[in-house]
Amino acid sequence: MFSMNSNWWKEAIIYQIYPRSFNDSNADGVGDLRGIINRLDYLQNLGVDVLWLSPCFASPNVDNGYDIADYEAIMPDFGTMTDFDELLAGAHERGMKLILDLVVNHSSDQHRWFQEARKSKDNPYRDYYIWKPANADGSPPNNWISFFSGPAWTFDAQTDAYYLHLFAKQQPDLNWENPALRQEIYKMMRFWLNKGVDGFRMDVIALLSKEPTFADYPEGQFGNLAYYANGPRIHEFLQEMHQEVLQHYNCLTVGEGFGVAAHQANLYVGQDRRELQMIYHFDHAVPRDEFRFLDPAPEFTLAELKGIFAQWNAALGNDGWQNIYFGNHDNPRVLSRFGNAAQYRYESAAMLATILLTQRGTPSLYQGDELGVANRHFTQVAQLDDVQVKNAYQNLKVAEQGLDEQFLAACNRIARDHARAPLPWQDAPNAIYDYYRQLIQLRKTSNALTLGHCVDLDLNNNEVWAYTRQSESEQWLVVCNFTAQRQVFELPPHLHTEKSVWRMGNYAPVGLRPTIGLKPYEALVYQLFG
Repeated sequence: MFSMNSNWWKEAIIYQIYPRSFNDSNADGVGDLRGIINRLDYLQNLGVDVLWLSPCFASPNVDNGYDIADYEAIMPDFGTMTDFDELLAGAHERGMKLILDLVVNHSSDQHRWFQEARKSKDNPYRDYYIWKPANADGSPPNNWISFFSGPAWTFDAQTDAYYLHLFAKQQPDLNWENPALRQEIYKMMRFWLNKGVDGFRMDVIALLSKEPTFADYPEGQFGNLAYYANGPRIHEFLQEMHQEVLQHYNCLTVGEGFGVAAHQANLYVGQDRRELQMIYHFDHAVPRDEFRFLDPAPEFTLAELKGIFAQWNAALGNDGWQNIYFGNHDNPRVLSRFGNAAQYRYESAAMLATILLTQRGTPSLYQGDELGVANRHFTQVAQLDDVQVKNAYQNLKVAEQGLDEQFLAACNRIARDHARAPLPWQDAPNAIYDYYRQLIQLRKTSNALTLGHCVDLDLNNNEVWAYTRQSESEQWLVVCNFTAQRQVFELPPHLHTEKSVWRMGNYAPVGLRPTIGLKPYEALVYQLFG
């Protein structure tokens, strides 16, 4: 277990649970809180420290729970508040913390605030959301587009105005310019923190402050995140949240940095900013705007992937900290992205685990990665449930153009549905789980592997990821073959004289040599001694 110092979260391992698909305790086809309770011993044995619970709140489920109708109620499909209290207590009894998803850029259109807001223009809740009149020709107030396809504005005939929704039309954006709205949110946060919850993962937190003039995108810049993210009051809002709520609790805060560039990160997580503790970025996530479903971008090369990690490490320096990940609910399965489930399931899954758990930053595991879960294979568009996929299919008029096969091929690569499918508990391989567990234990024995500097040894190499982790008293070497072919890596001369001990790997132990031969997807972890 990590040490309980003021920066305990830097040493922690986070495990993301997507309640709907994690574990179904009553065979109704929907995962639930009782299912999570039944797996707490499994999670404790794995060695994780923090459970991040994706939304479990009351919701009509247009966006799988990220459209919240009541922030202080549990979705009946998942159980009751009594079940939640038992889950929280059970996690704490096992030495694990539990954080919730804080989804406050938008609510569901079924939330009572929005139901009141749309009744009249002088309703007390009207200003909880962002409303604008139509242009003279009846068109939307500007040309902004939704991340889930189509315009970011929907017309509400009852009050003759448009409301903003950066995501689905059933997810109206909250108006953070309104102090009363902010106080409602802070009250809700206290409700959960007073219950004993250990913090929040904050959904699209950089979007809370919008471009204040609501100007059109310039020509050729449709979808430019600069109009949505890092608005002029975002740091004021987060500092107020810290002052009003967060500083009064020993809680963890992880910001989803959608739209945040590396050079902006420490404005959110710098030690003296009094905002958030960690941020995670999207620079290596799968690009998923609507047109990618007809022409998906090629996957990152290894050199590009390494460059992204190196850029963020350099930008954060010793001032800020990040949450690192390969998989989550918004991405396809990491094993299918970067590994080889058909021929080298164990080897490639273990190699990817090795990189994630020996990089600098607090790692997040996504449910099922420790079991070697890969992408599903969809044979019909109708099998896909994600609102983003459904909207893109309709908006791009895929069926009318006869492009179902092309659209489906892209979905089989990049759709979010892969990560949201039920976990295959019955036939899950144990070897990968055991490798994760041993690797987590190893990480926790080393100050260098948790907090030390990370130095890449060959950033331009597209086959092998090799780096050292260093602290004042320790040095480690990690060498990973990112391919299904044998590779050779030449150790830099300054490491030739180091004495070494093999500490971890996904093949049989092997001594360190100046020329390292690597089997397909082989991962090697050595401790070096001067």
